[in-house]
Amino acid sequence: MNKSRARSVLVQDGNVEKALRKFKKKVQNSGILNDLREREFYIKPTTARKLKRSAAKNRWRKQVEAQQLPPRTH
Repeated sequence: MNKSRARSVLVQDGNVEKALRKFKKKVQNSGILNDLREREFYIKPTTARKLKRSAAKNRWRKQVEAQQLPPRTH
């Protein structure tokens, strides 16, 4: 994917709101904002490993809890 390519949408019939929604979706799907948030501050490698490990533990804990709880009936 070419990240230097500009993101753009066409405004049809003066419908700016619809064009803005499409633009936001394009930007979100391309991952530009996530990349910017990740690069906003330098994270030391040891801190990055701790965050990854913590996220993995939370995902595992959530999965275990989901298996133990009965399904919702409402």
